[in-house]
Formats: sequence, structure tokens, C-alpha cells
Amino acid sequence: MAKERFQPISLHQEMQRSYLEYAMSVIVGRALPDARDGLKPVQRRILYAMHELGLTPERPFRKCARVVGDVLGKYHPHGDQAVYDALVRLVQSFSSRYPVLDGHGNFGSIDDDPPAAMRYTETRLAPIANQALLNEIDDKTVDFSQNFDGSQQEPDVLPAQLPFLVLNGCSGIAVGMATNIPPHNINEIINGLIALIKKPELSEDKLIEIIPGPDFPTGGEILLSNGIKETYLKGKGSIPMRGITHIEEINPGKGKHRKKGIVITELPYQVNKAAWIEKLADLVNNSKIDGIADIRDESDRDGMRIVIELRRDIDHEIVKDTLYQKTNLQNNFSATLLALVNGQPKQLSLKRLLIIFLEYRELTIRKRTKNKLKQTLARLEILEGLIKALKNLKKVINLIENAKDSIDAKIKIMSELKLNEKQSEGILSMPLRKLTNLETQGLYNEANDLKILEKNLREILENRSQLLSEMVNELKLLKKKFGSQRKTKLVEGGDELVAERNANLRPNAELQRKKAFESLPKDGYLLIQDDDQVKILRPQILTKLNLTESCLLGEGPVPTRLLWPIAKQPKILAITNHGKIALLKWEFAGSQPGQLNRFLPSGLEGEKITNLLPLLNTENLSLGLLSTDGRFKRTNLNEIIDISGRATTILKLKDGVFLKSALLCPLNGHLLVVTNIGRIIKLKINEESIPLMGKLAQGSVMIKLFPGENIIGALTTKEKENCNIILISEKGTVIKHSLKSIKESSKGDLGEIGISFKDKNNQKDRLIQTYNAKQLVGIKTNQGKHGRVSSNQIEKLKFNEEQKKAFNLEKNELLEKIIPLIEENSYN
Repeated sequence: MAKERFQPISLHQEMQRSYLEYAMSVIVGRALPDARDGLKPVQRRILYAMHELGLTPERPFRKCARVVGDVLGKYHPHGDQAVYDALVRLVQSFSSRYPVLDGHGNFGSIDDDPPAAMRYTETRLAPIANQALLNEIDDKTVDFSQNFDGSQQEPDVLPAQLPFLVLNGCSGIAVGMATNIPPHNINEIINGLIALIKKPELSEDKLIEIIPGPDFPTGGEILLSNGIKETYLKGKGSIPMRGITHIEEINPGKGKHRKKGIVITELPYQVNKAAWIEKLADLVNNSKIDGIADIRDESDRDGMRIVIELRRDIDHEIVKDTLYQKTNLQNNFSATLLALVNGQPKQLSLKRLLIIFLEYRELTIRKRTKNKLKQTLARLEILEGLIKALKNLKKVINLIENAKDSIDAKIKIMSELKLNEKQSEGILSMPLRKLTNLETQGLYNEANDLKILEKNLREILENRSQLLSEMVNELKLLKKKFGSQRKTKLVEGGDELVAERNANLRPNAELQRKKAFESLPKDGYLLIQDDDQVKILRPQILTKLNLTESCLLGEGPVPTRLLWPIAKQPKILAITNHGKIALLKWEFAGSQPGQLNRFLPSGLEGEKITNLLPLLNTENLSLGLLSTDGRFKRTNLNEIIDISGRATTILKLKDGVFLKSALLCPLNGHLLVVTNIGRIIKLKINEESIPLMGKLAQGSVMIKLFPGENIIGALTTKEKENCNIILISEKGTVIKHSLKSIKESSKGDLGEIGISFKDKNNQKDRLIQTYNAKQLVGIKTNQGKHGRVSSNQIEKLKFNEEQKKAFNLEKNELLEKIIPLIEENSYN
């Protein structure tokens, strides 16, 4: 028996199923509000339980413990504290713009003081909830479902007459998603709803003009910015907020000088006053904010008042700006308009959210009207029977007198007067006072009124325009009854104010680089050496070093990799052997020269910088990437030129494959790829021969390598450029070729041999580099010697002739590295 109770299951499937069930339970049953009534399940259950208890606005308050008990016992089988916390938030006027519950007692404060225990506090429904949420609950406007144990029925959604989701806002964290909806002004929301009813195709820009921004219960200011527009259009954005301040003259006492003080009367939404004052005091004590002599909280039941007393010699505007920059006096509300639509979580725009509510409201009005019409017809049916009975009163009395019992009387009345069972029962239950003239006339009047009502109800059901008109009238009545002025002020120019605050709080990389560049000598040069040292040199020092002239092998300075005038202010791209690219922040080398990696973002640790590419004019340029397996990829330079401060992968490489060279590719120019055995392949740079590819593509095979053959380098030339290329071997052999003399090939061709090695098995004599003859190159040998070869020396060489031992190498000395100099003259 024991064995039969165990079943083998897949662990990952069980984990997946269980986690998904838990996630959906939290998303649908606890954390997210419904887009129709704007309530979470616990909030809806609290309101419905209070409706059942009869806690309407005109009734006395009832203990919160009683309400929580009813909610727990009937609808919400969770912790009592969770229910009470939800109830408290529905009461707090500083949390909800239009609280749906009235409270009596201590329900907490803006200082985050906890509420009193539920046995001390009392509550009842607020007028807006009683009328705009629960007034139609008994009109069969919504569906009901069984509660957790099947003993009660609870509404799936409340028949909301207003979109409380945007009126009061909502925040909730589910599994893998969260919602944070700001509150709004009821007048603006109703105006927006009416505009959408009258013109469903209303543009979102026009809707934003009607609803310009949230309206927080704590007041403050909203900086009108793109953040609000993004929130309303995309359902997600950041809304900048600020507190309200003014300047006052403070009289500290007799015999003392008057001082100025900053008085704060409103803080941004959800900012804890006590915590804010404590944070400000810490900043003052740590000397991070200067000029403040004293901080006092003078708030009372009449409102908030935080007094910041200033020293006499301090400009109050500077201190106020510092408060905005370094404290939550200016803050952001991170909005996410996420709600349940047909049981599924969806991120909604403001217009879509309001349309969903209007569709739901139209449905509830139809259901309410149908129920009302049904009741009207039922009452008319009874009245018709009563009126018919009054017209045949003696006959009815005679039938009743001669009947054996009530059943017999009912049957006789039905038969004689041609009435149905309900009408006959209505006649039998009619009291004698209905026989008076006044009561009789009342029945006729009531029947006439009901006929008019029936006509109006049918008109609403059959004519949608009449229904929409009814909806508009109801919204106007609600606006008249519950409308209120905006609490939160709207301030123009929000984007500039936010950018200024962010720049002062966390200066961005672009601003820091700009400031660093302004401090550099404008006639200076950026120098990057082969040992990765980065320096800024003045022209006088550069002239003494003679770095752009040739010199013999010896113990000379380390070869220069890049030399560029800083007045050009180029963007320099650094590209690694793993296919990553980053922006070199060379501007900081003026104050702190050092290793190349100090001026690169994180994420490049352990990688080698293969190429440095200065960018000035990117017109008709693309970026070419050549990997060690012979693949070449050309990608759009404009897609990566505006990279952020982080390193970005631009080439997807297989294991054991590295980036050999990165080049700027002029459109309609030529690409030359050279291998260590002297093979050269020349291709045209255009969309047909070398098409543009995406950032993560591997590239296409440009040259097929033989066993033991390796790519040593590549170079590109401009269209119609007449240049020469140089090949140098490890033993110091040099050969010059004209670009025109090399035939043009296609991808995968063998190309041609640029230098012939007689001893093909001698791996010690292979090409190590190729470069453009216009460039000056640095030379490094395996014995640590350095030298330089200028373009003037190369001009003396004959084409296609090998120059043996061109560098006076000693026995067993080999060339280890050739470093082409990147400078303005050779680059252009």
C-alpha cells in the first residue's frame, strides 16, 4: 500500500507548475488591482463587508475589529493585520486622493506613525464609496462568486461609477511585475471621460491636455516633463515632484538679529516628513549642506510647517537649490500603469485605461437598466390587475365572499377577470385603504409614471446614444457632488530642472568629460604609447621627443601608437580582441596620465585592445571587423557611435577565435587582408561584396586559411586612393606594392602572393605586419630594441623588390612587433 502512494515526478516540471500557480495566485488574487473598479481583492472585500453591515455614511461608526472579523470570516482567509493595514490605507487622507472610508481615531500620520490597534479605531463608508462604488450593487449589475468555503457569495467586481484606479492610484508588487499608479483629480478625470464618450477617437495628446498630470493628496508640485507624457502614452515613466517652499523673516528673540528661513509647507507624495528632517540633519552635521543654522518641525493639525533657519551670510536661493538637489524635496514618482484586464495583467496607457472603464460602465448601466425595466414591468403587471379589479370591484368582492378559501378565490378571479396568478395574488393582498378615492387615483398615477419610465428605460437599451447621454449626465452629477480643486501645482520646464538636478547630483559622463576637456591646453596632443601609457603633451615637449621622425634601432623611447591634436576633440573607439567596443575617456589624461585601462569602462578586464579608432566625420564610413578565422563583418557605424559609458559587444566570436583587426571602411574603397605566408586578397567595399550586418553577427568568410596560415593584418583605402602597402617579415625583409598592382578578388578567392619565402618550413621567417606606406611605424625586436621608420624612407624603395636585412638586426634577433602610428596626416 505504501508503494502505491508514491509516484515518480519530474522535479523541474513540478517546480515550474508550483511556481506558476503561486505567481498567478499573487498576481490575480492579491497584488494587482482590477482595471474596472480599481480595487484589489482585499479592498473589494472590505467595502462589500461594510456594505452588508450597513455602515453607510449616515450610520454611526463601527469598530474596525468588527469589520476585519467579518472580512476574515466571510471572504478573505488571510492574516488579520494584512486586512487591517489595507483598511487603514483606505482611510488615510494622505495616501488616497479620495478616501473611500471615513475613520474615527488614530489611523497613522505622514511621519509614518503606526495606527492604533483595530479595537480602538472606528470606520464607516465614505459618501463617495457608498454612492460611486456600492450604490448599484443590488441591481444585478455585477456577477457574484462563491467565497472560499462556499458559504457566502461575493462580487467579482464592484459596480464603480468612477475610475478609482486613476482617482486614488494604486501600488502593488506581484511576482515578476509591479504596479504604481499615481492619483488624479476627479474633475480632470471626469472631463477626460466625457471627452472620450463624445469623441472616442480623441487623440492622446488632446487627452493629456485635459488631464495634464497626477494630483497627489499631499499637494506639492509636479514638473511638467516628458516623463508624464511617457507615463500616459506607454504606461510607464518617471514623474518629477517637488515640495512647496517659501521664504520668511524669522525673529529669534529680543536683542537678536532677524534671519531668513525656508519654510516647507508641502512635501512630495509618499515622502516621510520625520525621515526627511532626520536625513537633512545628517547632511548638515556632515557638512554636506552649508548655511543651515537650525531645523524645526512646527507642523500641527492645521497643516505642515518645517522651518529651516539660515545663517545671516547665506543666500537662501542657493540653500533651496541644494535642498532640491541633495534631498527628497525633489523626487521622482516611478509610475507603472499595470492592472488586470479580463484576469490578465497588462500595462496600459491612460487612454486605454479610461476606455476599459467606460466599456465596463456602459455594461453596468445596461445591466442596471435591464433589471430596472424588469422590476418596472413586474410592478406594471400588478397595477394593471389592481386597476382592473377596481373597475370590477363588486364582482371581485362577490367572488371572494363565495370562495371556499384563498386558493379558490385566486382561481375564480383569474378566470373571471382574465388575469394571471401574480395579478390575482396582488388583488387578494390589496388592503382596504386602496379602495379610497385618493389611493385609487394614486394607483392610476403610479401606472402612468411607470409607463413613462418603461419608455425611457427601453430608449436607453435600444439607443446607445441615449445610454451615453445618461452616462455623461451621471458623471456630471458626481463631479458636482464630489468635485474638488487640484492640490498639486503644475510647473512648466520640468525637463530642464530635472536635468540640472541630475547633473549636480550625479554628473553624467558627458558633462564630466566636457569639463575635463575645457581644462586641457588647446594646442596639446593626445599621446598613446605601445605600452598603453596615455598622456597629454604640449607642442614644445612633443618637438623635443621627435616622435614623428625615423630613428635607428636602439634604446629609444617606446613606440607611439596614436598621436592626435586634442583641439579636434575626437571620439576614440577602443576595440578588444573579444569583439567589445568602448569609448576612450582620454580627456581625463590631462590631470591624471596613466594606463589605457584607466580611461575605459568596466567590462574589459583581461582583454587586449587591438585597435584605437579616432572618429571625426563618419559620413560614408562603416566599421569592419576581421577575426582570426578569416571572417569579416561590416557594421553600421552610426549604430554604435553613441554608445554609453559601458562596454558593448559588437562581434559574436566562437571559442578560440579572436578579433584580429578593426578598421574604418570607406564606401566604395578597398579592403586588403594579408596572411603570414604573404597571401593578399583585395576586395571592393560595397553592399554587394561586403554587406552590412547586425551587431552580433559573426561575419562571412573572407579568406580561407591553409594549415599553419594566420592573418597578420588588414588595411582599407578610400575610393580612387592611390597608395602603397608595405609588408615586413620577422627577419627584417621589406617589400612595397602599389595598390593598383594587386588584382581585385571576391570572397573566398586565393588572392595573390605578395612575398615569396623560399624556406616554406621555416616558421621563423613569416610576415608580421602590413601597413599603409604613408604611415610612420614603430619597430620592436625580441631583444627589446625600439626604432622608427618614416614614409620618406619607404619612398626610396622600389616596387615588388624584397629588401633583405633592412633593419641591421643582430644574430638571432627578430622583429617582434610593427606599430603603425595613427596620426592626423596618415589618417586622412
